[in-house]
Amino acid sequence: MTEIITGLNEIVERFDHVLVDQWGVLHHGKDVFPEARDCVRTLHRGGKTVLVLSNSGKRSADNARRITKSGLPPECYDGVLSSGEVTWQGLRDRKAVPFTQLGRRCCLINRDQDRNVIAGLDLQLVALEDADFILLAGLEDAEADIGAWRDRLAASAVRQVPMLCANPDLTMITASGLLPSSGALAQFYESLGGKVAYIGKPHRPIFEAALRMLGNPSPERVLMIGDSLDHDILGGRGVEIMTLLVTSGIHREALAGASDLPASIRRLAGSEARMPHWAIDGLVW
Repeated sequence: MTEIITGLNEIVERFDHVLVDQWGVLHHGKDVFPEARDCVRTLHRGGKTVLVLSNSGKRSADNARRITKSGLPPECYDGVLSSGEVTWQGLRDRKAVPFTQLGRRCCLINRDQDRNVIAGLDLQLVALEDADFILLAGLEDAEADIGAWRDRLAASAVRQVPMLCANPDLTMITASGLLPSSGALAQFYESLGGKVAYIGKPHRPIFEAALRMLGNPSPERVLMIGDSLDHDILGGRGVEIMTLLVTSGIHREALAGASDLPASIRRLAGSEARMPHWAIDGLVW
Protein backbone atom coordinates (compact mmCIF):
# COMPACT_ATOMS: atom_id res chain seq x y z
CA MET A 1 0.00 0.00 0.00
CA THR A 2 1.21 3.51 -0.82
CA GLU A 3 2.46 5.51 2.16
CA ILE A 4 1.38 9.16 2.31
CA ILE A 5 4.04 11.71 3.28
CA THR A 6 3.82 15.47 3.76
CA GLY A 7 7.44 16.35 2.97
CA LEU A 8 10.37 14.80 1.14
CA ASN A 9 12.50 15.12 4.28
CA GLU A 10 10.62 12.11 5.69
CA ILE A 11 12.25 9.67 3.25
CA VAL A 12 15.22 11.49 1.71
CA GLU A 13 17.91 9.64 3.66
CA ARG A 14 16.97 6.45 1.81
CA PHE A 15 18.33 7.87 -1.48
CA ASP A 16 21.49 9.17 -3.10
CA HIS A 17 19.92 10.12 -6.44
CA VAL A 18 16.59 11.72 -7.35
CA LEU A 19 14.91 11.82 -10.76
CA VAL A 20 12.33 14.62 -10.97
CA ASP A 21 9.62 14.89 -13.58
CA GLN A 22 9.19 18.35 -15.08
CA TRP A 23 5.57 19.01 -16.05
CA GLY A 24 3.16 18.54 -13.15
CA VAL A 25 5.91 18.35 -10.54
CA LEU A 26 8.14 21.38 -11.10
CA HIS A 27 5.57 23.48 -12.95
CA HIS A 28 2.36 23.39 -14.97
CA GLY A 29 3.93 24.99 -18.02
CA LYS A 30 4.75 28.38 -16.52
CA ASP A 31 6.70 29.35 -13.39
CA VAL A 32 8.37 26.69 -11.25
CA PHE A 33 6.45 26.23 -8.01
CA PRO A 34 8.40 28.04 -5.24
CA GLU A 35 8.09 25.04 -2.88
CA ALA A 36 9.40 22.70 -5.60
CA ARG A 37 12.33 25.02 -6.34
CA ASP A 38 13.26 25.17 -2.66
CA CYS A 39 12.96 21.39 -2.34
CA VAL A 40 15.22 20.72 -5.32
CA ARG A 41 17.77 23.24 -4.04
CA THR A 42 17.75 21.61 -0.60
CA LEU A 43 18.25 18.15 -2.14
CA HIS A 44 21.21 19.36 -4.18
CA ARG A 45 22.82 21.21 -1.30
CA GLY A 46 22.41 18.08 0.79
CA GLY A 47 24.61 16.11 -1.61
CA LYS A 48 21.90 14.32 -3.58
CA THR A 49 22.28 14.02 -7.35
CA VAL A 50 19.20 15.56 -8.93
CA LEU A 51 18.29 14.97 -12.58
CA VAL A 52 15.21 16.39 -14.25
CA LEU A 53 13.75 13.54 -16.31
CA SER A 54 11.30 14.72 -18.92
CA ASN A 55 9.17 13.23 -21.68
CA SER A 56 9.70 16.40 -23.67
CA GLY A 57 10.48 15.75 -27.32
CA LYS A 58 12.87 18.72 -27.20
CA ARG A 59 16.61 18.31 -26.52
CA SER A 60 17.94 18.44 -22.96
CA ALA A 61 19.57 21.87 -23.46
CA ASP A 62 16.28 23.31 -24.68
CA ASN A 63 14.55 22.00 -21.58
CA ALA A 64 17.29 23.33 -19.30
CA ARG A 65 16.86 26.81 -20.78
CA ARG A 66 13.11 26.61 -20.29
CA ILE A 67 13.51 25.47 -16.68
CA THR A 68 15.91 28.35 -15.99
CA LYS A 69 13.47 30.81 -17.53
CA SER A 70 10.70 29.31 -15.39
CA GLY A 71 12.63 30.02 -12.20
CA LEU A 72 14.88 27.05 -11.40
CA PRO A 73 18.56 28.06 -11.79
CA PRO A 74 20.95 25.40 -13.15
CA GLU A 75 23.05 25.48 -9.98
CA CYS A 76 20.08 23.98 -8.09
CA TYR A 77 20.32 20.58 -9.78
CA ASP A 78 22.74 18.38 -11.73
CA GLY A 79 21.25 18.07 -15.20
CA VAL A 80 18.33 17.40 -17.50
CA LEU A 81 17.62 14.30 -19.55
CA SER A 82 14.74 14.49 -22.00
CA SER A 83 13.29 11.77 -24.20
CA GLY A 84 14.10 14.09 -27.11
CA GLU A 85 17.78 13.93 -26.13
CA VAL A 86 17.75 10.13 -25.88
CA THR A 87 16.07 10.02 -29.29
CA TRP A 88 18.67 12.35 -30.81
CA GLN A 89 21.54 10.29 -29.40
CA GLY A 90 19.98 7.08 -30.71
CA LEU A 91 19.54 8.52 -34.19
CA ARG A 92 23.13 9.77 -34.12
CA ASP A 93 24.70 6.53 -32.95
CA ARG A 94 22.45 3.97 -34.70
CA LYS A 95 23.74 1.23 -32.39
CA ALA A 96 20.55 -0.34 -31.10
CA VAL A 97 16.99 -1.21 -32.08
CA PRO A 98 14.84 0.64 -33.10
CA PHE A 99 17.39 3.12 -34.47
CA THR A 100 19.27 0.54 -36.54
CA GLN A 101 16.04 -0.23 -38.41
CA LEU A 102 15.24 3.30 -39.56
CA GLY A 103 15.98 4.92 -42.90
CA ARG A 104 17.21 8.47 -43.52
CA ARG A 105 14.08 10.14 -44.92
CA CYS A 106 12.20 11.50 -41.93
CA CYS A 107 8.81 13.15 -41.51
CA LEU A 108 9.02 15.26 -38.34
CA ILE A 109 5.91 16.05 -36.27
CA ASN A 110 6.73 18.49 -33.47
CA ARG A 111 5.74 21.61 -31.55
CA ASP A 112 6.82 25.17 -32.31
CA GLN A 113 8.51 24.16 -35.60
CA ASP A 114 11.43 22.96 -33.46
CA ARG A 115 14.09 21.04 -35.42
CA ASN A 116 16.76 20.73 -32.74
CA VAL A 117 15.78 17.10 -32.23
CA ILE A 118 17.29 16.35 -35.66
CA ALA A 119 20.00 19.03 -35.75
CA GLY A 120 23.31 17.69 -37.04
CA LEU A 121 21.87 14.28 -37.92
CA ASP A 122 22.21 12.54 -41.26
CA LEU A 123 18.50 12.85 -42.05
CA GLN A 124 16.47 14.27 -44.91
CA LEU A 125 13.21 15.96 -43.92
CA VAL A 126 10.41 14.87 -46.27
CA ALA A 127 6.63 14.88 -46.48
CA LEU A 128 4.67 12.10 -44.84
CA GLU A 129 4.05 10.23 -48.07
CA ASP A 130 7.80 10.09 -48.85
CA ALA A 131 9.07 9.16 -45.38
CA ASP A 132 11.08 6.11 -44.37
CA PHE A 133 9.97 6.81 -40.80
CA ILE A 134 7.92 9.27 -38.78
CA LEU A 135 9.53 11.09 -35.86
CA LEU A 136 6.79 12.19 -33.45
CA ALA A 137 8.41 14.57 -30.97
CA GLY A 138 5.46 16.75 -29.99
CA LEU A 139 1.97 17.87 -30.88
CA GLU A 140 0.62 21.38 -31.27
CA ASP A 141 -2.42 22.26 -29.16
CA ALA A 142 -4.32 23.06 -32.35
CA GLU A 143 -3.62 19.54 -33.70
CA ALA A 144 -4.69 17.65 -30.59
CA ASP A 145 -7.87 16.33 -32.24
CA ILE A 146 -6.49 12.82 -32.71
CA GLY A 147 -9.26 11.61 -35.01
CA ALA A 148 -8.47 14.39 -37.47
CA TRP A 149 -5.15 12.65 -38.20
CA ARG A 150 -6.81 9.53 -39.64
CA ASP A 151 -6.61 10.47 -43.31
CA ARG A 152 -3.02 11.69 -42.99
CA LEU A 153 -1.73 8.61 -41.18
CA ALA A 154 -3.77 5.77 -42.66
CA ALA A 155 -1.68 5.39 -45.82
CA SER A 156 1.56 5.38 -43.81
CA ALA A 157 0.17 2.64 -41.57
CA VAL A 158 -0.73 0.56 -44.62
CA ARG A 159 2.82 1.03 -45.96
CA GLN A 160 4.14 -0.01 -42.50
CA VAL A 161 6.15 3.19 -42.12
CA PRO A 162 7.62 2.97 -38.59
CA MET A 163 6.96 5.75 -36.11
CA LEU A 164 9.49 6.81 -33.47
CA CYS A 165 7.66 8.49 -30.58
CA ALA A 166 9.97 10.77 -28.60
CA ASN A 167 7.21 11.94 -26.24
CA PRO A 168 4.89 9.16 -25.06
CA ASP A 169 2.79 11.43 -22.80
CA LEU A 170 -0.89 10.68 -23.39
CA THR A 171 -2.07 14.08 -22.18
CA MET A 172 -0.58 17.55 -21.80
CA ILE A 173 -1.47 20.36 -19.43
CA THR A 174 -2.36 23.51 -21.39
CA ALA A 175 -3.93 26.88 -20.66
CA SER A 176 -7.27 25.38 -21.74
CA GLY A 177 -6.91 22.26 -19.60
CA LEU A 178 -5.80 18.74 -20.44
CA LEU A 179 -5.42 17.88 -24.13
CA PRO A 180 -4.29 14.70 -25.92
CA SER A 181 -0.52 14.64 -26.40
CA SER A 182 1.78 12.91 -28.84
CA GLY A 183 1.57 9.57 -27.02
CA ALA A 184 -2.15 9.50 -27.79
CA LEU A 185 -1.40 10.10 -31.47
CA ALA A 186 1.16 7.27 -31.42
CA GLN A 187 -1.45 4.93 -29.93
CA PHE A 188 -3.90 6.03 -32.61
CA TYR A 189 -1.29 5.18 -35.27
CA GLU A 190 -0.98 1.72 -33.72
CA SER A 191 -4.77 1.34 -33.90
CA LEU A 192 -4.50 1.97 -37.65
CA GLY A 193 -1.98 -0.87 -37.92
CA GLY A 194 1.17 1.24 -37.73
CA LYS A 195 4.29 0.22 -35.81
CA VAL A 196 5.55 2.51 -33.04
CA ALA A 197 8.76 2.51 -30.98
CA TYR A 198 8.58 4.59 -27.80
CA ILE A 199 11.61 6.29 -26.19
CA GLY A 200 10.37 8.25 -23.16
CA LYS A 201 8.75 7.25 -19.88
CA PRO A 202 7.54 4.61 -19.03
CA HIS A 203 9.78 2.80 -21.53
CA ARG A 204 13.22 1.54 -20.57
CA PRO A 205 15.52 3.57 -22.89
CA ILE A 206 15.14 6.87 -21.00
CA PHE A 207 15.46 5.24 -17.57
CA GLU A 208 18.49 3.23 -18.63
CA ALA A 209 20.09 6.41 -20.02
CA ALA A 210 19.37 8.22 -16.73
CA LEU A 211 20.89 5.43 -14.65
CA ARG A 212 24.00 5.49 -16.86
CA MET A 213 24.30 9.24 -16.23
CA LEU A 214 24.15 8.49 -12.50
CA GLY A 215 26.90 5.86 -12.78
CA ASN A 216 24.55 2.85 -12.59
CA PRO A 217 23.85 3.03 -8.85
CA SER A 218 21.88 0.45 -6.88
CA PRO A 219 18.21 0.94 -7.90
CA GLU A 220 16.99 1.09 -4.30
CA ARG A 221 19.11 4.25 -3.81
CA VAL A 222 17.29 6.08 -6.64
CA LEU A 223 13.93 7.84 -6.30
CA MET A 224 11.65 8.77 -9.21
CA ILE A 225 9.32 11.68 -8.40
CA GLY A 226 6.48 12.12 -10.89
CA ASP A 227 2.81 12.90 -11.24
CA SER A 228 1.82 10.16 -13.71
CA LEU A 229 1.06 6.58 -12.73
CA ASP A 230 1.25 5.60 -16.40
CA HIS A 231 4.64 7.17 -17.10
CA ASP A 232 6.70 8.06 -14.02
CA ILE A 233 5.55 5.35 -11.63
CA LEU A 234 5.20 2.50 -14.13
CA GLY A 235 8.56 3.37 -15.70
CA GLY A 236 10.37 3.73 -12.39
CA ARG A 237 9.05 0.45 -11.07
CA GLY A 238 9.98 -1.20 -14.37
CA VAL A 239 13.66 -0.58 -13.63
CA GLU A 240 13.19 -1.36 -9.92
CA ILE A 241 13.78 2.13 -8.55
CA MET A 242 11.63 3.66 -5.81
CA THR A 243 8.75 5.96 -6.73
CA LEU A 244 6.93 8.97 -5.29
CA LEU A 245 3.64 10.20 -6.79
CA VAL A 246 2.79 13.91 -6.70
CA THR A 247 -1.00 13.85 -6.45
CA SER A 248 -1.59 17.49 -7.46
CA GLY A 249 -0.46 16.85 -11.05
CA ILE A 250 -2.12 14.93 -13.85
CA HIS A 251 -4.32 12.89 -11.47
CA ARG A 252 -5.42 15.77 -9.28
CA GLU A 253 -9.09 15.63 -10.29
CA ALA A 254 -9.31 11.86 -9.85
CA LEU A 255 -7.72 12.01 -6.39
CA ALA A 256 -9.14 15.29 -5.09
CA GLY A 257 -10.98 14.95 -1.80
CA ALA A 258 -10.30 11.23 -1.43
CA SER A 259 -11.23 10.07 2.08
CA ASP A 260 -8.83 7.13 1.76
CA LEU A 261 -6.04 8.34 -0.51
CA PRO A 262 -3.98 5.10 -0.61
CA ALA A 263 -7.10 3.13 -1.59
CA SER A 264 -7.98 5.71 -4.26
CA ILE A 265 -4.46 5.53 -5.68
CA ARG A 266 -4.69 1.73 -5.78
CA ARG A 267 -7.99 1.86 -7.67
CA LEU A 268 -6.61 4.42 -10.11
CA ALA A 269 -3.37 2.51 -10.62
CA GLY A 270 -5.16 -0.75 -11.38
CA SER A 271 -2.07 -2.91 -10.94
CA GLU A 272 0.94 -3.29 -8.67
CA ALA A 273 3.22 -2.15 -11.50
CA ARG A 274 1.64 1.34 -11.32
CA MET A 275 1.54 1.61 -7.52
CA PRO A 276 3.87 4.28 -6.09
CA HIS A 277 5.80 3.51 -2.93
CA TRP A 278 4.90 6.94 -1.54
CA ALA A 279 2.56 9.82 -2.39
CA ILE A 280 2.73 13.53 -1.61
CA ASP A 281 0.46 16.45 -2.48
CA GLY A 282 3.24 18.58 -3.97
CA LEU A 283 7.03 18.60 -4.15
CA VAL A 284 7.88 20.16 -0.78
CA TRP A 285 10.69 19.61 1.66
